[in-house]
Amino acid sequence: MTHTADHLRDLALDLFNRAGLAPEKAASVARFLVEADLMGHTTHGLALAPWYLQSIRDGVMTKDGTPEIVSDRGAAVCWNGKRLPGAWLVEQGLLLACERAVEHGTCTLVIGDSHHIGALAAYLSLATDRGLMVSIASSSPSGAQVAPFGGTRGVFTPDPVAYGIPTPGDPILIDISASITTANMAQRMIREGRQYDHDWAMDRNGDLTRDPKAIMDGGSLLPTGGLDHGQKGYGMALSVEALTQGLAGYGRADAPKGTNAAVTITVHDPEAFGGREAFLRQTGWLADACLASPPRDPARPVRLPGQAALARKRRALEQGVDLYPGIYDALLAEG
Repeated sequence: MTHTADHLRDLALDLFNRAGLAPEKAASVARFLVEADLMGHTTHGLALAPWYLQSIRDGVMTKDGTPEIVSDRGAAVCWNGKRLPGAWLVEQGLLLACERAVEHGTCTLVIGDSHHIGALAAYLSLATDRGLMVSIASSSPSGAQVAPFGGTRGVFTPDPVAYGIPTPGDPILIDISASITTANMAQRMIREGRQYDHDWAMDRNGDLTRDPKAIMDGGSLLPTGGLDHGQKGYGMALSVEALTQGLAGYGRADAPKGTNAAVTITVHDPEAFGGREAFLRQTGWLADACLASPPRDPARPVRLPGQAALARKRRALEQGVDLYPGIYDALLAEG
């Protein structure tokens, strides 16, 4: 069963409005959850809606208000998000960062104590559609599912980073994390009684396992690179935690309770550096060279990050959104 994107946005908007979320906040959350599903990020789309609605009921997500401006130096801004909806905070922060980047050449905006922000890739087009390059990093100070390389006890969250890179054609959309898989995927697999295809987790004793339930029993997700090259994911996690919680001045050292996130958004205007056309010449060459690389498997040619997601989005807008099983029923149950 497929659904139009407009129908899904209207359904989600109605649920969040009736839950008491301020209208502009509800619209942002509905818009970016559906955007994630359009792109195929099914664990970070409308699957999150029941959890968000419960957060509103429990008072964990703030229904209305504005972030506190901790500092503002023009090209460097810091907000306390006051546990407002992450989608709205990231949207507003990214739009401001785009404005400031055009003015100053670059802008970095940091948000501490936001609520969950969903799929980072869903926001990138706000900058790339304007010809701007963007990066978004996120961490959750209240979560600890990923152990440092060589350790067995979780310290970090998957700590994702996303990049939106304009090219003469479609933008390159990169969304990667410091762990091999995500906590949301682990929860889905536990509900469905499934196991990972590979040893992507450790149990509490540090033994490799394919069982996602180990993460809920004192185990942890492996960092990107696994036991072989996990120092790479470990290094990425340390960098993201410093870029987000460190720059926000609020994080794990404060032992925050409940769902929260720290976010760092950086936008560059190529025109302020080597020039927009020169930038596109370089990124266009790079994209073409990657796509022209002879594939190991002729049936699986090289593609650019974000290429499949954008194709899924176009197809979903034309033919309808095929939600992951159970999500639509869960939305109806909330009604």
